[in-house]
Amino acid sequence: MKLYKWLGKEQETDTLKDQGWFVLTNGSDVAAINEQEVPAGDQIEAYEVLDQKGRLEEGAYAVFNNIPVTEEGRELFESRFQNRAGLVEKEPGFAAIRILRPLDSDTYVILTMWEDESAFTTWQSSQAYSHAHKKRGTSEGIDKRPNIFPRPSFVTTYSK
Repeated sequence: MKLYKWLGKEQETDTLKDQGWFVLTNGSDVAAINEQEVPAGDQIEAYEVLDQKGRLEEGAYAVFNNIPVTEEGRELFESRFQNRAGLVEKEPGFAAIRILRPLDSDTYVILTMWEDESAFTTWQSSQAYSHAHKKRGTSEGIDKRPNIFPRPSFVTTYSK
């Protein structure tokens, strides 16, 4: 399965909505996502879905954790997510998750959908979040492995 992310101007989204795209904004920027096969385009990024839970449409707040990964680090990075505990799915306000492998870049995306921003921030202070990130910054953490991340990750958020 694939997921497509479109980045463009808000005035262009009416056509996308008619074509089944899920449109999100964050003030000045727009992102639209679609899990149906779409033709390639200049503003469309394509991803292979490695793991998925829930329905994107049930969320109103989207968090895109964008993580650049080197070619050498892909196997290790993917194995970390294939073996994750999956506790986020049990959190109040959780709607969906997609683990996305880039098809045309080096930047993976961990997309989570929430009922609202408050549900996401509550999860960030939960035991489930602490458990999922307990090795970060330690000698066992993937973030301390050489040749995994060519540059820092970044988060973008959008809402309906």
